[in-house]
Amino acid sequence: MYLRRTPRRAPRSPAPRPRTTGTLLAAATAAVLLVPACSPSGSSNAVEGAAPVALAALPKATPAALAPYYDQKLTWRGCGVSGFECTTMKAPLDYADPSAGDVKLAVARKKATGDGKPLGSLMVNPGGPGGSAIGYLQQYAGIGYPAKVRARYDMVAMDPRGVARSEPVECLGGRAMDRFTQTDTTPDDQRETGQLVDAYKKFAEGCGKRSTRMLRHVSTVEAARDMDVLRAALGDRKLTYVGASYGTFLGATYAGLFPDRVGRLVLDGAMDPSVPSRTQNLDQTAGFETAFQSFATDCVQQSDCPLGGKGTSPEQVGDALKAFFRKLDAHPIPTGDADGRKLGEALATTGVIAAMYDEAAWAQLREGLTSAMKENDGAGLLVLSDGYYERDAKGHYTNLMFANAAVNCLDLPAAYSTPEQVEEAMPAFEKASPVFGRGLAWASLSCAYWQVKPTGEPHRIEAKGAAPIVVVGTTRDPATPYRWAQSLSRQLSSARLLTYEGDGHTAYGRGSTCIDSTINAYLLRGTPPAEGKRCS
Repeated sequence: MYLRRTPRRAPRSPAPRPRTTGTLLAAATAAVLLVPACSPSGSSNAVEGAAPVALAALPKATPAALAPYYDQKLTWRGCGVSGFECTTMKAPLDYADPSAGDVKLAVARKKATGDGKPLGSLMVNPGGPGGSAIGYLQQYAGIGYPAKVRARYDMVAMDPRGVARSEPVECLGGRAMDRFTQTDTTPDDQRETGQLVDAYKKFAEGCGKRSTRMLRHVSTVEAARDMDVLRAALGDRKLTYVGASYGTFLGATYAGLFPDRVGRLVLDGAMDPSVPSRTQNLDQTAGFETAFQSFATDCVQQSDCPLGGKGTSPEQVGDALKAFFRKLDAHPIPTGDADGRKLGEALATTGVIAAMYDEAAWAQLREGLTSAMKENDGAGLLVLSDGYYERDAKGHYTNLMFANAAVNCLDLPAAYSTPEQVEEAMPAFEKASPVFGRGLAWASLSCAYWQVKPTGEPHRIEAKGAAPIVVVGTTRDPATPYRWAQSLSRQLSSARLLTYEGDGHTAYGRGSTCIDSTINAYLLRGTPPAEGKRCS
């Protein structure tokens, strides 16, 4: 699944991302959702039908073979972005065999700006997997986090292995990716099903050919171990960290592996590593339906809603949107795109789902839908879709979706292995979301054709002995359902659950004074929220 986050009060911020893979990547299917190996070595010890085991902590002593990495000195230089410094850190490609070579990881920081007592480094990650932490730092966290926090902490980000500046995974060129994103994800017959399967296979084959070296070594466990190497290289005794969306899974994994090195951890928009992929898929599908119901209720109160007026039920709004999707499936509409792309059902659905992450995008969605439905102009929805896929006007994609698939398919076995299995599961998906269920079900098939075997299984993360960890859940979060935050907070031995009663994906820095002040107090003074604290 691909998780995304957009701070309410900082529109320039890249959105933390939900974990999703497949042609409907932006539709955030939990199908191939995260979750790393059950043991630090990456081997699976799960038994069919058994309760998930707990992630085992690593030995406290640093192995001799890893000492050169932990002892390395970082050389900082200018980034070309005012106020920020950059460096490159080395980590072993394979922690089980450090002699197999290194991976170079890009790191950036902005030094603390205030005169108060320094609190060390605050590492941030916006999610994904595949989101650039450095981009997030430079465009938002390093300039948009509360001034009191930035005054006391060096703000730090590392692009995880395989992501952006850190030896990025590559899969398809721009034109091939265009074709991939336009593949019909709600096939109507065997021919269309075959086309979708072929698209998944070509995507996987492209990753296998272009990223042979990295594809086996981009798991969340390995990325969490890289974070500990960086912690040591920065000179911090413990890790202070804010992770959003998939970044919560990365942070929780760190806590499970290194509980004694946990400082102040904020896990915002929490993932649940213990839930099997098929259940996760349905949970997230239901989450997007909940978000759509909120959008639909709001839409019909607005004068520019193209899906119905006052008195129209959310179900009727959903029916109108599905009818529009069916029309696009048969007859895509112009967009004015320089490369000749038209708006079909796949891109339109991605555009709609992209707006479900943050209610601040609802007005843009209404405008895009109005243009498409009433003026036969798909440009507005295409903008939303392209923003989600990180495609620029020249037809270039960042490696976001490639890294997303690579991490997901390594972290957890595919939810379904055949189209027949997807068809069997279809009624449950359509029940979970009459609007999005069919497409989200088919998107769950993508890892079935991956070139590398998965190394992980569902597991609990307990992090026994860790300092207090703040887990944040939003009650109507579409991408990381609130129950996931509840579950993770029960698993982590020292967790405090902080609840935001509202819409959108994640909560910190998105408009709630209650949430922000509570997290700021924790980061600055080490004071966790009271048990059961709720904000709105």
